[in-house]
Amino acid sequence: MSLNRRNFLASTAALAGASMLPRVAMAADTIKLGSILDTSGIFDAYGKPMDMAMRLAVAEINAAGGLLGKQVEVVAYDTQSDMALYSQYGQQLARQNKVDVVHGGILSASREAIRQTMRKTKTPYFYNVLYEGGVCDRNIFINGVTPAQQVEALVPYAMAKSGKKVYILAADYNYGQITARWIQKFVADNGGETVGVDFFPLDVSDFGSTIAKIQSVGPDLVIAPLVGGAHLSFFRQWAAAGMKDRIALASTTLGVGNEHKVLTPEEGNGIMVAYNYSQELDTPANKAFKDRWAAAYGDSNLIHETAVSTYQGVLTWAEALRQAGSMDRDALIAALESGLSVEGPAGRITVDPKTHHAVLDVHIMEFENQGMKVIETLPQRQPIDTQAVCDLSANPNDNTQYEIEI
Repeated sequence: MSLNRRNFLASTAALAGASMLPRVAMAADTIKLGSILDTSGIFDAYGKPMDMAMRLAVAEINAAGGLLGKQVEVVAYDTQSDMALYSQYGQQLARQNKVDVVHGGILSASREAIRQTMRKTKTPYFYNVLYEGGVCDRNIFINGVTPAQQVEALVPYAMAKSGKKVYILAADYNYGQITARWIQKFVADNGGETVGVDFFPLDVSDFGSTIAKIQSVGPDLVIAPLVGGAHLSFFRQWAAAGMKDRIALASTTLGVGNEHKVLTPEEGNGIMVAYNYSQELDTPANKAFKDRWAAAYGDSNLIHETAVSTYQGVLTWAEALRQAGSMDRDALIAALESGLSVEGPAGRITVDPKTHHAVLDVHIMEFENQGMKVIETLPQRQPIDTQAVCDLSANPNDNTQYEIEI
Protein backbone atom coordinates (compact mmCIF):
# COMPACT_ATOMS: atom_id res chain seq x y z
CA MET A 1 0.00 0.00 0.00
CA SER A 2 1.29 3.45 -0.89
CA LEU A 3 1.98 5.66 2.12
CA ASN A 4 2.01 9.43 2.17
CA ARG A 5 4.35 11.22 4.60
CA ARG A 6 1.58 12.07 7.10
CA ASN A 7 0.41 8.45 7.34
CA PHE A 8 4.00 7.20 7.43
CA LEU A 9 4.91 9.38 10.41
CA ALA A 10 1.59 8.72 12.14
CA SER A 11 2.16 4.97 11.87
CA THR A 12 5.64 5.43 13.32
CA ALA A 13 4.24 7.26 16.33
CA ALA A 14 1.51 4.69 16.80
CA LEU A 15 3.91 1.79 16.78
CA ALA A 16 6.29 3.53 19.15
CA GLY A 17 3.42 4.19 21.55
CA ALA A 18 2.16 0.63 21.27
CA SER A 19 5.50 -1.00 22.05
CA MET A 20 5.16 -4.23 23.93
CA LEU A 21 8.74 -4.14 25.17
CA PRO A 22 9.12 -4.29 28.95
CA ARG A 23 9.97 -1.05 30.72
CA VAL A 24 13.31 -1.01 32.47
CA ALA A 25 12.90 -0.05 36.11
CA MET A 26 15.08 2.76 37.38
CA ALA A 27 17.62 1.35 39.79
CA ALA A 28 20.96 2.26 41.27
CA ASP A 29 22.61 -1.00 40.32
CA THR A 30 22.15 -0.90 36.57
CA ILE A 31 24.26 -0.18 33.53
CA LYS A 32 23.01 3.09 32.08
CA LEU A 33 22.75 3.44 28.32
CA GLY A 34 22.16 7.04 27.29
CA SER A 35 20.28 7.77 24.08
CA ILE A 36 19.92 11.12 22.38
CA LEU A 37 17.91 11.20 19.15
CA ASP A 38 15.38 13.19 17.13
CA THR A 39 12.24 11.26 18.08
CA SER A 40 10.18 14.31 17.16
CA GLY A 41 10.84 17.17 14.78
CA ILE A 42 11.80 17.13 11.11
CA PHE A 43 14.12 14.12 11.39
CA ASP A 44 11.84 11.87 13.44
CA ALA A 45 11.34 9.46 10.51
CA TYR A 46 14.97 8.52 11.15
CA GLY A 47 15.00 8.94 14.93
CA LYS A 48 11.87 7.03 15.96
CA PRO A 49 12.88 3.71 14.40
CA MET A 50 16.41 4.21 15.74
CA ASP A 51 14.94 4.61 19.23
CA MET A 52 12.78 1.52 18.72
CA ALA A 53 15.80 -0.50 17.54
CA MET A 54 17.86 0.60 20.54
CA ARG A 55 15.09 -0.40 22.95
CA LEU A 56 14.63 -3.76 21.21
CA ALA A 57 18.35 -4.53 21.54
CA VAL A 58 18.33 -3.56 25.23
CA ALA A 59 15.20 -5.64 25.91
CA GLU A 60 16.84 -8.66 24.30
CA ILE A 61 20.04 -8.15 26.30
CA ASN A 62 18.08 -7.87 29.55
CA ALA A 63 15.92 -10.90 28.73
CA ALA A 64 19.14 -12.89 28.29
CA GLY A 65 20.36 -11.91 31.77
CA GLY A 66 21.79 -8.45 31.18
CA LEU A 67 25.48 -7.57 31.17
CA LEU A 68 28.00 -8.30 33.91
CA GLY A 69 25.16 -9.47 36.12
CA LYS A 70 23.25 -6.18 35.76
CA GLN A 71 20.25 -5.03 33.77
CA VAL A 72 20.69 -2.27 31.20
CA GLU A 73 18.69 0.90 31.92
CA VAL A 74 17.83 3.30 29.10
CA VAL A 75 18.08 7.04 29.75
CA ALA A 76 16.71 8.70 26.61
CA TYR A 77 16.19 12.29 25.48
CA ASP A 78 14.30 13.64 22.46
CA THR A 79 16.09 16.59 20.89
CA GLN A 80 13.08 17.58 18.73
CA SER A 81 15.59 18.05 15.85
CA ASP A 82 17.10 21.04 17.71
CA MET A 83 20.93 21.14 17.74
CA ALA A 84 20.95 23.25 20.92
CA LEU A 85 19.12 20.44 22.73
CA TYR A 86 21.79 17.99 21.60
CA SER A 87 24.37 20.04 23.50
CA GLN A 88 22.10 20.41 26.54
CA TYR A 89 21.11 16.74 26.74
CA GLY A 90 24.62 15.55 25.98
CA GLN A 91 25.85 17.45 29.04
CA GLN A 92 22.94 16.10 31.09
CA LEU A 93 23.55 12.47 30.14
CA ALA A 94 27.26 12.62 30.89
CA ARG A 95 27.38 14.88 33.94
CA GLN A 96 24.02 14.46 35.71
CA ASN A 97 22.70 11.08 34.65
CA LYS A 98 26.27 9.71 34.60
CA VAL A 99 25.48 7.15 31.94
CA ASP A 100 27.99 4.44 31.08
CA VAL A 101 27.67 4.82 27.31
CA VAL A 102 25.86 7.06 24.82
CA HIS A 103 24.31 5.99 21.51
CA GLY A 104 22.93 8.86 19.47
CA GLY A 105 23.07 11.58 16.89
CA ILE A 106 21.72 11.62 13.34
CA LEU A 107 23.11 14.57 11.40
CA SER A 108 26.87 15.17 11.54
CA ALA A 109 26.12 18.46 13.31
CA SER A 110 24.37 16.56 16.10
CA ARG A 111 27.34 14.23 16.48
CA GLU A 112 29.75 17.14 16.77
CA ALA A 113 27.42 18.91 19.24
CA ILE A 114 28.01 16.14 21.78
CA ARG A 115 31.26 14.40 20.82
CA GLN A 116 33.62 16.64 22.80
CA THR A 117 31.44 16.39 25.93
CA MET A 118 31.62 12.60 25.75
CA ARG A 119 35.36 12.73 25.25
CA LYS A 120 35.93 15.11 28.18
CA THR A 121 33.74 13.09 30.52
CA LYS A 122 35.23 9.80 29.25
CA THR A 123 31.80 8.49 28.28
CA PRO A 124 32.10 6.00 25.39
CA TYR A 125 30.09 7.21 22.43
CA PHE A 126 28.56 5.25 19.53
CA TYR A 127 27.43 7.09 16.39
CA ASN A 128 25.31 4.70 14.34
CA VAL A 129 24.68 6.57 11.08
CA LEU A 130 26.26 6.71 7.62
CA TYR A 131 28.29 9.92 7.30
CA GLU A 132 31.03 11.71 5.38
CA GLY A 133 34.01 10.04 7.12
CA GLY A 134 37.12 11.48 8.74
CA VAL A 135 36.30 11.52 12.48
CA CYS A 136 39.36 10.34 14.43
CA ASP A 137 38.72 10.07 18.16
CA ARG A 138 39.47 7.10 20.42
CA ASN A 139 36.30 7.71 22.44
CA ILE A 140 33.89 7.28 19.51
CA PHE A 141 32.82 4.20 17.54
CA ILE A 142 31.04 4.65 14.21
CA ASN A 143 28.84 1.96 12.69
CA GLY A 144 27.53 3.62 9.53
CA VAL A 145 29.01 3.38 6.05
CA THR A 146 31.48 6.01 4.83
CA PRO A 147 31.81 7.26 1.22
CA ALA A 148 34.63 4.89 0.27
CA GLN A 149 32.50 1.97 1.41
CA GLN A 150 29.29 3.16 -0.26
CA VAL A 151 29.95 5.69 -3.04
CA GLU A 152 32.85 3.72 -4.50
CA ALA A 153 30.44 0.79 -4.95
CA LEU A 154 27.44 2.79 -6.21
CA VAL A 155 29.06 5.07 -8.80
CA PRO A 156 30.52 2.44 -11.19
CA TYR A 157 27.32 0.39 -11.05
CA ALA A 158 25.13 3.40 -11.80
CA MET A 159 27.43 4.67 -14.57
CA ALA A 160 27.56 1.24 -16.21
CA LYS A 161 23.74 1.23 -16.37
CA SER A 162 23.30 4.82 -17.55
CA GLY A 163 26.36 6.57 -18.97
CA LYS A 164 29.38 8.69 -18.11
CA LYS A 165 27.92 12.23 -17.80
CA VAL A 166 26.92 12.79 -14.14
CA TYR A 167 25.06 15.65 -12.43
CA ILE A 168 25.21 15.92 -8.60
CA LEU A 169 22.53 17.41 -6.30
CA ALA A 170 23.61 17.55 -2.65
CA ALA A 171 22.52 18.85 0.74
CA ASP A 172 24.36 22.06 1.62
CA TYR A 173 26.22 21.05 4.76
CA ASN A 174 29.33 19.00 5.43
CA TYR A 175 27.82 15.60 4.60
CA GLY A 176 26.52 16.74 1.22
CA GLN A 177 29.56 18.85 0.37
CA ILE A 178 32.10 16.13 1.19
CA THR A 179 30.06 13.33 -0.37
CA ALA A 180 29.74 15.37 -3.57
CA ARG A 181 33.53 15.53 -3.78
CA TRP A 182 33.77 11.76 -3.33
CA ILE A 183 31.22 11.25 -6.08
CA GLN A 184 33.26 13.47 -8.41
CA LYS A 185 36.38 11.45 -7.60
CA PHE A 186 34.77 8.09 -8.31
CA VAL A 187 33.08 9.43 -11.45
CA ALA A 188 36.51 10.49 -12.76
CA ASP A 189 38.13 7.22 -11.61
CA ASN A 190 35.59 5.34 -13.73
CA GLY A 191 36.15 7.41 -16.86
CA GLY A 192 33.18 9.72 -16.40
CA GLU A 193 32.59 13.47 -16.31
CA THR A 194 30.77 15.56 -13.69
CA VAL A 195 28.73 18.07 -15.71
CA GLY A 196 27.10 19.94 -12.80
CA VAL A 197 27.02 20.21 -9.00
CA ASP A 198 24.30 22.04 -7.04
CA PHE A 199 23.86 22.37 -3.26
CA PHE A 200 20.58 22.96 -1.39
CA PRO A 201 19.78 24.03 2.20
CA LEU A 202 17.82 21.40 4.11
CA ASP A 203 14.57 23.39 3.95
CA VAL A 204 14.49 23.77 0.15
CA SER A 205 11.55 21.90 -1.38
CA ASP A 206 11.05 23.54 -4.80
CA PHE A 207 13.32 22.00 -7.43
CA GLY A 208 11.53 23.22 -10.56
CA SER A 209 14.32 25.49 -11.78
CA THR A 210 16.92 22.85 -10.99
CA ILE A 211 15.09 20.21 -13.01
CA ALA A 212 14.90 22.63 -15.94
CA LYS A 213 18.64 23.25 -15.63
CA ILE A 214 19.39 19.53 -15.63
CA GLN A 215 17.21 19.08 -18.72
CA SER A 216 19.26 21.71 -20.53
CA VAL A 217 22.58 20.07 -19.57
CA GLY A 218 21.43 16.56 -20.49
CA PRO A 219 23.43 14.23 -18.21
CA ASP A 220 23.13 10.46 -18.34
CA LEU A 221 22.84 10.14 -14.56
CA VAL A 222 21.85 12.28 -11.56
CA ILE A 223 23.32 11.29 -8.17
CA ALA A 224 21.57 12.91 -5.21
CA PRO A 225 23.04 13.04 -1.70
CA LEU A 226 19.99 15.02 -0.55
CA VAL A 227 18.79 14.82 3.06
CA GLY A 228 15.46 15.05 4.86
CA GLY A 229 11.75 15.40 4.18
CA ALA A 230 11.97 18.67 2.23
CA HIS A 231 14.47 17.17 -0.20
CA LEU A 232 12.16 14.23 -0.80
CA SER A 233 10.21 16.67 -2.95
CA PHE A 234 12.92 16.51 -5.60
CA PHE A 235 12.19 12.87 -6.43
CA ARG A 236 8.46 13.52 -6.71
CA GLN A 237 8.97 16.60 -8.88
CA TRP A 238 11.50 14.74 -11.04
CA ALA A 239 8.95 12.00 -11.77
CA ALA A 240 6.13 14.54 -12.30
CA ALA A 241 8.28 16.32 -14.88
CA GLY A 242 8.55 13.06 -16.83
CA MET A 243 12.29 12.79 -16.18
CA LYS A 244 12.54 9.50 -14.30
CA ASP A 245 12.51 7.34 -17.43
CA ARG A 246 14.75 9.73 -19.38
CA ILE A 247 17.71 10.26 -17.02
CA ALA A 248 18.80 7.67 -14.44
CA LEU A 249 18.77 8.46 -10.72
CA ALA A 250 20.98 7.27 -7.87
CA SER A 251 21.22 8.45 -4.26
CA THR A 252 23.49 7.99 -1.24
CA THR A 253 20.70 8.84 1.22
CA LEU A 254 17.25 8.06 -0.21
CA GLY A 255 15.76 5.07 1.59
CA VAL A 256 17.91 5.40 4.72
CA GLY A 257 14.77 6.68 6.48
CA ASN A 258 12.37 4.51 4.43
CA GLU A 259 11.63 7.35 2.02
CA HIS A 260 11.16 4.77 -0.75
CA LYS A 261 8.01 3.65 1.09
CA VAL A 262 6.65 7.20 0.90
CA LEU A 263 7.31 7.51 -2.84
CA THR A 264 4.92 5.69 -5.13
CA PRO A 265 6.37 2.87 -7.27
CA GLU A 266 6.00 5.16 -10.28
CA GLU A 267 8.15 7.78 -8.53
CA GLY A 268 10.72 5.42 -7.04
CA ASN A 269 11.18 2.32 -9.17
CA GLY A 270 14.67 2.01 -10.63
CA ILE A 271 16.46 4.50 -8.35
CA MET A 272 19.87 3.03 -7.46
CA VAL A 273 21.35 3.00 -3.92
CA ALA A 274 24.02 1.19 -1.90
CA TYR A 275 23.64 0.56 1.84
CA ASN A 276 24.47 -1.90 4.57
CA TYR A 277 20.83 -3.00 5.01
CA SER A 278 17.61 -3.71 3.16
CA GLN A 279 14.42 -5.26 4.49
CA GLU A 280 14.61 -7.46 1.40
CA LEU A 281 17.88 -9.12 2.47
CA ASP A 282 17.14 -12.82 2.13
CA THR A 283 19.09 -14.17 5.11
CA PRO A 284 18.08 -16.12 8.22
CA ALA A 285 19.49 -13.33 10.43
CA ASN A 286 17.36 -10.65 8.77
CA LYS A 287 14.21 -12.77 8.81
CA ALA A 288 14.67 -13.53 12.52
CA PHE A 289 15.28 -9.85 13.26
CA LYS A 290 12.13 -8.77 11.43
CA ASP A 291 10.14 -11.43 13.29
CA ARG A 292 11.44 -10.15 16.65
CA TRP A 293 10.68 -6.55 15.69
CA ALA A 294 7.15 -7.49 14.63
CA ALA A 295 6.63 -9.38 17.91
CA ALA A 296 7.69 -6.29 19.87
CA TYR A 297 6.00 -3.58 17.81
CA GLY A 298 3.30 -5.31 15.78
CA ASP A 299 4.90 -4.59 12.39
CA SER A 300 8.37 -4.65 10.83
CA ASN A 301 7.57 -2.08 8.11
CA LEU A 302 9.43 0.76 9.86
CA ILE A 303 12.86 -0.91 9.95
CA HIS A 304 15.46 1.05 8.00
CA GLU A 305 19.22 1.47 7.57
CA THR A 306 19.86 3.71 10.57
CA ALA A 307 17.59 1.64 12.81
CA VAL A 308 19.56 -1.51 12.00
CA SER A 309 22.85 0.35 12.41
CA THR A 310 21.68 1.44 15.87
CA TYR A 311 20.67 -2.12 16.79
CA GLN A 312 24.06 -3.39 15.61
CA GLY A 313 25.82 -0.61 17.52
CA VAL A 314 24.18 -1.69 20.77
CA LEU A 315 25.14 -5.33 20.05
CA THR A 316 28.74 -4.27 19.43
CA TRP A 317 28.91 -2.33 22.70
CA ALA A 318 27.33 -5.20 24.64
CA GLU A 319 29.76 -7.79 23.25
CA ALA A 320 32.71 -5.52 24.05
CA LEU A 321 31.47 -5.16 27.64
CA ARG A 322 31.20 -8.94 27.96
CA GLN A 323 34.73 -9.35 26.67
CA ALA A 324 36.07 -6.56 28.89
CA GLY A 325 34.50 -8.19 31.94
CA SER A 326 34.17 -4.85 33.72
CA MET A 327 32.74 -1.35 33.38
CA ASP A 328 36.22 0.15 33.02
CA ARG A 329 36.30 2.44 29.99
CA ASP A 330 39.83 1.55 28.95
CA ALA A 331 39.03 -2.16 29.14
CA LEU A 332 35.93 -1.59 27.00
CA ILE A 333 37.92 0.31 24.38
CA ALA A 334 40.64 -2.36 24.39
CA ALA A 335 38.00 -5.03 23.74
CA LEU A 336 36.57 -3.01 20.86
CA GLU A 337 40.06 -2.48 19.44
CA SER A 338 40.76 -6.22 19.45
CA GLY A 339 39.04 -6.65 16.08
CA LEU A 340 35.73 -7.51 17.73
CA SER A 341 32.94 -8.73 15.43
CA VAL A 342 29.21 -9.30 15.87
CA GLU A 343 26.57 -10.76 13.57
CA GLY A 344 23.62 -8.47 12.93
CA PRO A 345 20.58 -8.30 10.63
CA ALA A 346 22.80 -6.83 7.89
CA GLY A 347 25.62 -9.35 8.29
CA ARG A 348 28.98 -9.25 10.06
CA ILE A 349 30.16 -5.99 11.62
CA THR A 350 33.81 -5.74 12.67
CA VAL A 351 35.44 -2.83 14.50
CA ASP A 352 38.48 -1.49 12.65
CA PRO A 353 41.02 -0.86 15.46
CA LYS A 354 42.81 1.86 13.50
CA THR A 355 39.79 4.13 12.98
CA HIS A 356 37.01 2.79 15.28
CA HIS A 357 34.82 2.59 12.16
CA ALA A 358 32.96 -0.51 11.00
CA VAL A 359 34.00 -3.04 8.41
CA LEU A 360 30.72 -4.20 6.89
CA ASP A 361 28.87 -5.51 3.87
CA VAL A 362 27.49 -3.08 1.29
CA HIS A 363 24.57 -4.07 -0.92
CA ILE A 364 23.97 -2.45 -4.32
CA MET A 365 20.20 -2.14 -4.69
CA GLU A 366 17.40 -0.71 -6.81
CA PHE A 367 13.99 0.46 -5.64
CA GLU A 368 11.22 -1.87 -6.74
CA ASN A 369 7.59 -1.49 -5.64
CA GLN A 370 8.55 0.40 -2.45
CA GLY A 371 11.21 -2.15 -1.57
CA MET A 372 14.99 -2.23 -2.08
CA LYS A 373 15.89 -5.14 -4.34
CA VAL A 374 19.42 -6.43 -3.70
CA ILE A 375 21.42 -6.64 -6.94
CA GLU A 376 24.89 -7.42 -5.58
CA THR A 377 26.56 -7.77 -2.19
CA LEU A 378 30.11 -6.50 -1.65
CA PRO A 379 31.37 -8.19 1.53
CA GLN A 380 33.33 -6.64 4.39
CA ARG A 381 34.29 -3.30 2.91
CA GLN A 382 36.95 -1.36 4.76
CA PRO A 383 36.60 2.37 5.65
CA ILE A 384 39.64 3.17 3.50
CA ASP A 385 38.83 6.88 3.30
CA THR A 386 39.13 7.36 7.07
CA GLN A 387 42.01 4.88 7.26
CA ALA A 388 43.96 7.26 5.01
CA VAL A 389 43.94 9.99 7.69
CA CYS A 390 43.29 8.28 11.03
CA ASP A 391 45.49 5.84 12.92
CA LEU A 392 44.42 5.63 16.56
CA SER A 393 46.86 2.78 17.16
CA ALA A 394 49.75 5.13 16.43
CA ASN A 395 48.06 8.35 17.66
CA PRO A 396 45.60 7.43 20.43
CA ASN A 397 45.19 11.07 21.53
CA ASP A 398 44.03 12.30 18.13
CA ASN A 399 40.82 14.35 18.26
CA THR A 400 40.12 15.57 14.75
CA GLN A 401 37.51 15.45 12.06
CA TYR A 402 39.73 15.37 9.01
CA GLU A 403 38.66 16.78 5.68
CA ILE A 404 40.03 13.97 3.60
CA GLU A 405 41.89 15.25 0.56
CA ILE A 406 40.21 13.94 -2.55
